[in-house]
Amino acid sequence: MRLGLDLFSLRSQRWTPFEQLDFCARWGVRVAHYSEIRLLGGLDREHLQRVRAHADALTIDLELGMLSICPSSGRFDPARGTAEEQIEAMLPAARILGSPFVRCVVGTIEDRRLPGGIDKRIDDAVRVLKSVRSRVMDAGLKLAVENHAGDLQARELRMLVEAAGPEFVGVCLDAGNPLWAIEDPHLTLETLAPYVLTSHVRDSVVWRVPEGAAVAWTRMGDGRIDMARYLRTYLTRCPDRPLSLEIIVLPEPRIMPFRAPEFWNAYLQTPAWEFDRFLALAEAGTAYVAPPARDPIERELEDVEASLQWTRTFLEGENQS
Repeated sequence: MRLGLDLFSLRSQRWTPFEQLDFCARWGVRVAHYSEIRLLGGLDREHLQRVRAHADALTIDLELGMLSICPSSGRFDPARGTAEEQIEAMLPAARILGSPFVRCVVGTIEDRRLPGGIDKRIDDAVRVLKSVRSRVMDAGLKLAVENHAGDLQARELRMLVEAAGPEFVGVCLDAGNPLWAIEDPHLTLETLAPYVLTSHVRDSVVWRVPEGAAVAWTRMGDGRIDMARYLRTYLTRCPDRPLSLEIIVLPEPRIMPFRAPEFWNAYLQTPAWEFDRFLALAEAGTAYVAPPARDPIERELEDVEASLQWTRTFLEGENQS
């Protein structure tokens, strides 16, 4: 198992890619995941070669990512070109860095309420993916679609991968985002494990509130979704895939107001048994009180370091058992 880190976790530190890699090396991180171009500092060929050389010297593998590939998503940025053009621009960069795939997303939770719902977003993303299939495969790469910011439930992402073609499309499995999709993260892992290319792991808390449920992301080990069980399942089901942390600790929880009838307009296809698993987590949860406010940049670094330490200790214990 290779311990990884999504450098989005350190987005406020304003470090260069070389400083980010040095941090990874100090903590024994073996995979550095650049989930957005801005974290990498651009796609200039010479710059990418320097980053790759620095990573090689530290024996760190690199993964590359981008944002939305769905033209009808509110998260898509048309200023960067068509979805196809944006994907194609990432392929030579991924090859330079040695990344076996390009991570990408469909959109966010808000896309579920746009005209046509999430089905429209899935159809548009599949069309884009099919149109770049030959270019991605000719480059010897894959595309890893993330369950991102509450956009896709596991069943929907599995459908997207199968429709586009699992020979070149897989999954970047995020452990925190399922709760934003009213889904049990353990169900997400069970459903998507066969398609996983890489991961974004963070701990979470979910509990009942009068409107429905509240969700908060936490440091590793501070959550209440049985992260130890999640990691053991991941290590068993995805043994050759990186276990990469993406640590995001937000000051306020997100409310999922599922007691309001209009809430369900965005989830008309969600089976009752799937929601029941989410509800069971919420019913068993207790309210989470965020730590007192302090300098957010210092706090971000402390959250990442504490999460890395917890995860390393957990993995060491698993190796000894």
